[in-house]
Amino acid sequence: MNQKYCLDKKEWKEAQAALLLAKQLGLIEDACIGALEKRRAAKNEKNRQAEKAGEFFYGPRFYSPAMYLQYELTRFKLDFVQPSEKIKKQGRCPDFSEKEKRAFYENNRDLFGRYHGDLFDYEDVRQVIEKRLREDVYDKLIQDILCQSENGV
Repeated sequence: MNQKYCLDKKEWKEAQAALLLAKQLGLIEDACIGALEKRRAAKNEKNRQAEKAGEFFYGPRFYSPAMYLQYELTRFKLDFVQPSEKIKKQGRCPDFSEKEKRAFYENNRDLFGRYHGDLFDYEDVRQVIEKRLREDVYDKLIQDILCQSENGV
């Protein structure tokens, strides 16, 4: 099955963990591969109908299995990093204090450099920092699911 999605064994497990997290977050109702395929078929049909009606839409006309899986995984992460209403209502996406954001900036100054070596001001990148911190939380949640599955929890 993972060959269909162009993933190696490790990537496949991570994708399955991300699907499970999306279900836990209420972003999808079912994390199984059959449900993924149904969502892909529905998206492809929606795009087909839009194209047939002459409507403009963003994205490809047709999603292959691998394309659609990556589309969903990216969308789930973005929904967490730039919290969607569903995520906000659950309270699972953390807010970070000004002190935490400032510490990230100070500890990762190399991420905020420009071409000539000067740095972006903290105020200019504060939102970027917040999103980056949420990405770290999201990745940790995925790792927690992977650890639980390895330990049979």
